[in-house]
Amino acid sequence: MKRYHPANLLANLESGYSLPSLSIITMKLIEMASDEMTSVDDLAHLIERDPSLTVRLLRLANSAFFRSGHPATTLKQAILRIGFDRLRIMGLSLSLRDTFPMGRIGAMDYEKFWRTSLYQALLAKALAQSNDSCNPEEAFVCGLTLEIGLLILFDLFPRDECEHGGLDLYPLESLLSREKERYGVDHRQIGEAALRYWKFPESIVSCQRFHTMGAREETTPALAMVCDVAREFSALMCQKGAELHAVFHIGEALFGLDHEDINDILITTLDQVEDIAGSLKLEVNRERDIIEVMEKANRALSRHSERLSMGRDSVSPSRLPSFHSLNEGNEKGTVVASTLQAVAHEIRNPLTALGGFARRLASTLDPHTEGGKYVRVILEETERLERALDEMTRNAAFKG
Repeated sequence: MKRYHPANLLANLESGYSLPSLSIITMKLIEMASDEMTSVDDLAHLIERDPSLTVRLLRLANSAFFRSGHPATTLKQAILRIGFDRLRIMGLSLSLRDTFPMGRIGAMDYEKFWRTSLYQALLAKALAQSNDSCNPEEAFVCGLTLEIGLLILFDLFPRDECEHGGLDLYPLESLLSREKERYGVDHRQIGEAALRYWKFPESIVSCQRFHTMGAREETTPALAMVCDVAREFSALMCQKGAELHAVFHIGEALFGLDHEDINDILITTLDQVEDIAGSLKLEVNRERDIIEVMEKANRALSRHSERLSMGRDSVSPSRLPSFHSLNEGNEKGTVVASTLQAVAHEIRNPLTALGGFARRLASTLDPHTEGGKYVRVILEETERLERALDEMTRNAAFKG
């Protein structure tokens, strides 16, 4: 394995050592878009030299990302819609995506990496729009590039070494800790050096330093908070073990978002993902990802259903009493009623969140598709449990 002194490695990366080169047109685009003397015609003439970039910027300008009632039919219209500042960082992002391969090489699944990054980007944009704390387009680019250092780390060190440590982005802290122990640096440090060399805005570069959900301070930049929460949210679509209820808890705790706000963020992201994926030359299967989220909802409903089971009659904290036990004398009935009320209170909030999400999602899907049918099953089970919970609460209140 190559050995680098961490300080030397980071200094070298900041000067471009061992970094992949972005396209010449992209670098010129960054320079021109930052120059107040540059005209729309100047930018259009430059971008036209790259047919692929031209098509993708037109597609991006007409996507749900930039909502507009009128399509942009020319490159000049697309540039005006996107704006010079956004054009600069969007061009950077598209070029950065092109710099790396797709498919799987050793331990690195590039397709999965960019799919995860795209979800982080769209969720960051939606979160920024929901709380008006930072620029949504800047949040998109920040989310997209959040873990870019992992790809560079994979290029710097032998593939078998990376395989030994694993490349799963969840949980992030475990991955960073392993990297630090093994290489003396982690991929976030590498990402910070690389983004600075590529001349990304400092507000985006600095977000590489913030990645601990439980250790935020008042001085943590709003953009960094938004992107870190988006990273946690993206696990819903990209990580098997993620829990749906965690998204609602994090959104409420950190941003004061209610269930409807979070439902809007998730639905908006799922609505846009295939459209934006095309601009990044990514293949994303929206229906497959919806089913993945529904699997998580199904697991949560199974747990709630078990707790609401009518066949249990113990008042042990680990077992839920049955309705029948409410009739077993005043003293015991009062204890049981209190237990039922406590359990109902604990279950109602996540069940309401799940039901709201299923209803919103069902309204956006074709009921004849696999995803539409699955959401309908989840919705019916949610409604059944809500009715059982209401009955349990009424009985508990009557006995108490």
